Amino acid sequence: MYRSMISALALVAATPAVAQSATPTAAQADAFVAEAEKTLAAKGVDAARISWVNATNITDDTDALAAKSGAEMTQLGVRYALEAAKYAKAPGLSAVTRRKLDLLRGGLTLPAPTTPPGAADELATLRTRMASSYGKGKGTLDGQPINGSDIEAAMGTERDPVKLKEMWLSWHDNVGAPMRKDYVRMAEISNAGARELGYADLGAMWRSGYDMPPEQFEALTDKIWAEVEPLYESLHTYVRWKLNEKYGDAVQPKTGPIRADLLGNMWAQEWGNIYDVVAPAGSGDLGYDVGELLVAKGYDPVKMVRQGEGFYSSLGFAPLPETFWQRSQIVKPRDREVICHASAWDIDSKDDIRIKMCTKVNGDDFVTIHHELGHNYYQRAYKDQPNLFQGGANDGFHEAIGDTVALSITPDYLVKIGLLDPAKVPAADKDTGLLLRQAMDKVAFLPFGLLIDKWRWGVFSGEIRPAGMQAAWDAMRLKYQGVVPPAPRDETRFDPGAKYHVPASTPYMRYFLARVLQFQFYQAACKQAGWKGPLHRCSFYGNKAVGERLNAMLTMGQSKPWPDALQAFTGSREMSGKAMIAYFAPLKTWLDKQNQGKPQGW
Repeated sequence: MYRSMISALALVAATPAVAQSATPTAAQADAFVAEAEKTLAAKGVDAARISWVNATNITDDTDALAAKSGAEMTQLGVRYALEAAKYAKAPGLSAVTRRKLDLLRGGLTLPAPTTPPGAADELATLRTRMASSYGKGKGTLDGQPINGSDIEAAMGTERDPVKLKEMWLSWHDNVGAPMRKDYVRMAEISNAGARELGYADLGAMWRSGYDMPPEQFEALTDKIWAEVEPLYESLHTYVRWKLNEKYGDAVQPKTGPIRADLLGNMWAQEWGNIYDVVAPAGSGDLGYDVGELLVAKGYDPVKMVRQGEGFYSSLGFAPLPETFWQRSQIVKPRDREVICHASAWDIDSKDDIRIKMCTKVNGDDFVTIHHELGHNYYQRAYKDQPNLFQGGANDGFHEAIGDTVALSITPDYLVKIGLLDPAKVPAADKDTGLLLRQAMDKVAFLPFGLLIDKWRWGVFSGEIRPAGMQAAWDAMRLKYQGVVPPAPRDETRFDPGAKYHVPASTPYMRYFLARVLQFQFYQAACKQAGWKGPLHRCSFYGNKAVGERLNAMLTMGQSKPWPDALQAFTGSREMSGKAMIAYFAPLKTWLDKQNQGKPQGW
């Protein structure tokens, strides 16, 4: 996650100061936009600070402050969005003004209707209550309470299926189920707000933010999924077979879907934590573990972040400001409740950038740090753009930048920063293991990244009724992921709520797009760096020419349609899974060989 409150509530403004005639002029539209941007810059800082305080110190008081601030911002944002729709009818608008008006109209994540009175207050209260409930949520392990950060870590290391089932069920029951009623009400209010702005529903509003009609964007995501689905199915077949070998038919059958809690992650969204279970004989031992290397070299959480900063510095980016180190939450405080979900923040659209993490010294968090800092460097790169253009080319771009850098956490990079002994760099015969380990996170994530919003789009459109939300969730997870819960679920449950982005109302398609875009960016960066070896071993660490071209794309912000930004760095205007398929092509060949004679699909 990267958005601070100023971006997530995106496009917030005060009552328009420009008087509007029945037929607005282009000059009036220009003046309206100028006033909006001025107000955004002034109002957004306090909203971001309140959101930061609430996320890093969850109390009844900070919840109340966040809800009040959120309601005010939503009301103002809706008012501006409605005005923007009127000004968009002015003849002779410049391309820049029209783009800014479109961003104003569609930029809210949760719009509230102007009537009845109090809708914005209710919406903000619901959102704050659900997000805070998630942050304070606990599951159990061996019957004892365990918080969100710790239960996530335990799901990655525990191999006892009984304990995995306990953690999975307790987290989903304790965190997700209680917010079911609030979520239904939130969807009702925000849907009304979206319709008032001229959209069919909230899902259509979210899909409109990609420089194309909503139905065209949905078709694009389906096309990308069709490109990468065969790779996912091959991985699923192989992993199911290995889990059956470990646990037996009673826990994980040889055919059908995979039991979700066995995959090393609370949501079965990334499977890398169970690499030890599925590692190929002979080439599975990579010769190193990043977490163990960090511990051996005396890394603490702050040093891990410093190393992440070092990657960006090696590309020619300026060091992070001193306030980043003074104001970020890098480790979990012991004296208060916080939202541990990692996020990057831009407080003032200038230099007050931060991260919020509950960092542990392990390989996953080392990758996460490189990812979150990508948001911060993007935020800094476009800070001189007009306020309405201070964002990623699309939200998938914002997520993909740090992921692209994280793909460069290769043996070559680890050697250069002194973490890995050159004598222990894996030989070429370990490439299958290297690729499989990467695929367990990158490829395994794809259907999950797709279905979160497909499910929400169905809820918002009414295709999924409130009485059938859990059943629809289970059906969609089965269809796309081929996973099932460890025990039957009924409509008293609300498993989607056990994933942070659902109660926080953070659109999720950006993560699916980022999984695709990062390989396009990475392939382009490696080509620019003149890399000659296997693509998956490339690191562009230290290449300032790549950094210069990357920065040129980042500084564009949201000023141009995303195909222009994509072309600026990669030379292509098309989002596609082809670069990802090329990266994993050797693994796909190997997986298909391993899967010969085994049932495919579920």
